Amino acid sequence: MSKKIFSGVQPTGNLHLGNYLGAIKNFVDLNNDKENECIFCVVDLHAITIKQDPNELKNNIRETVATFVASGIDPKKSIIFSQSGVSSHAEAAWILVVLPEWDG
Repeated sequence: MSKKIFSGVQPTGNLHLGNYLGAIKNFVDLNNDKENECIFCVVDLHAITIKQDPNELKNNIRETVATFVASGIDPKKSIIFSQSGVSSHAEAAWILVVLPEWDG
């Protein structure tokens, strides 16, 4: 039976050795284990909780994905996606956060 693994990284700046040793190296190991089904997300919607330059954020998203692949995460074995590319993330926020407070 395979394990399903989901993890993500915020694209809030240049990734560094700490990111690699603390997370991405582990992502590569998980990706290479045949018993795992991995999904790696660039959690760009989480990054916009603080003011962002749109062009810089777009570049950071690309760099994060490029770092995943350059580090050894195989997109043929694992799913890599950007959170903002899945509208249900934002839609779920309305259901989980906004609607319970709405008096409508």
